[in-house]
Amino acid sequence: MTLRISWDEASARRLERQFLANPAKAGGNVAAVVSAMLGAHAQVLSAAELSVGVRTVGVTRTDVRAALWEDRSLVKTHGPRGTVHLLPADELALWSAALTAIPSGPSPFAPSARMTDEQVAQVVAAIGNALDGVCLTVDELSEEVVARTGPWAGDRVMPAFQDMWPRWRQVMHRAGQSGALCFGPNRGRKVTYTRPPAFDPLPPEQALGMLVRRYLRAYGPATPRHFAKWLAASGGWAGGLFGTLAAAGEIEEVDFEGVPAWVAAGDTEFPTGGRRAGSVRLLPYFDAYGIAAQPRERLFAGPAYERALAGGQAGNYPVLLVDGVVTGVWHQRRQGRRTTVTVEPLGRLTARQERELGRQVERVGEVLEARPELVIGTVTAGPHA
Repeated sequence: MTLRISWDEASARRLERQFLANPAKAGGNVAAVVSAMLGAHAQVLSAAELSVGVRTVGVTRTDVRAALWEDRSLVKTHGPRGTVHLLPADELALWSAALTAIPSGPSPFAPSARMTDEQVAQVVAAIGNALDGVCLTVDELSEEVVARTGPWAGDRVMPAFQDMWPRWRQVMHRAGQSGALCFGPNRGRKVTYTRPPAFDPLPPEQALGMLVRRYLRAYGPATPRHFAKWLAASGGWAGGLFGTLAAAGEIEEVDFEGVPAWVAAGDTEFPTGGRRAGSVRLLPYFDAYGIAAQPRERLFAGPAYERALAGGQAGNYPVLLVDGVVTGVWHQRRQGRRTTVTVEPLGRLTARQERELGRQVERVGEVLEARPELVIGTVTAGPHA
């Protein structure tokens, strides 16, 4: 008989495994929290610091930065969807093998700007060699890449931010995913890049199987379409991958709210009683929970679907999470040592939830090392503000 899983049961397990029901203990391993999230989106580093901080008792942005720049247990690089993430350094062998095994979609660039497979390989190799043991700005790296490949790599053919970038930059995310590049400490206001610690990638098939099972443990039950959406990959490719893993007995089918979905084999225990009543969390831009937990129609229920998504895309707004469901948006504006946190609930909060919201705003202040002030009202800032 097929196991039936309700939304409340799935939501409760996700909250627990994401350290959102009960944050990790003080002094815990920051990298272990990032591992459980399957990476922390870090295009804006303060958002990644908040993602980790709200899941861990006592951790501040200083602790996250220490893990990144001092003990190097975290690496800032290109992760899922080619976007910038914090990933555990000791998991790069998994991530690199899995991400580089995902079939690439059609190039978004004009034919005259595209690169051949051979040129891509040359540029990725040049990036890795140039960054070995040093930190370079993007302009310094560009000089090295052109010198090691040819003038064609420096042709300014990529439209970007009212400017034109050199051709080679279209494969920076591939260099990051392959282990040739990661971010280094800023040099003043300038971003730098370096090469991550050396590792031996896992066999691609093994890495993809591991990634699917880890995704299902963190965010399951899920369908191949959910997995593909998380990775910005082809749904057909994901369906074939799930079929292979199911045939090998590595994942098993369940009924998730009347829809066939999957969990890792044997991982069929779910909390009883559904969602944790009264749980309130503030999640920053592109937090892993809001991106990876599906179906999105249930996570962003009712008015949240229009208010907290931008064109159907999650992550553009920081969200208010109540009992594992998005019920509002928020925005923080920092001025010196103070930060004003404006929260816009999309429904009435109970007195208990309001008290918990106050505690969560205090936690945001602790993570960001600022004195917070809570304002309940309309968030006027747009996405990415």
